Amino acid sequence: MAKFCPSCGAEVNEQAVVCVKCGVALQPAQTNVSGYDWLTVLLLCFFLGGFGIHNFYVKRTGIGVAQLLTLGGCGIWTLIDFIMILLGSFNDGNGQPLVRKN
Repeated sequence: MAKFCPSCGAEVNEQAVVCVKCGVALQPAQTNVSGYDWLTVLLLCFFLGGFGIHNFYVKRTGIGVAQLLTLGGCGIWTLIDFIMILLGSFNDGNGQPLVRKN
């Protein structure tokens, strides 16, 4: 897939940060990864999962409110979320996977 300069329309390299033809700074490529740290979400789920705090943190407020009102589905919903976070299948409010920062 070709990448083009938004200013002059010239075709540029995928990794280019500046257009060679006109010198305009190019936007970085969009990634499909959220900005939420995997370990932070895991710890929030472990310690405060019954209150749905981990869902509020990743902007899943609807599910967070439901967990808050049901105390994490009597712990079952929290356990399922905890396992999903461990397996890497838990997504943020935009549907993006969590980031494992070193």
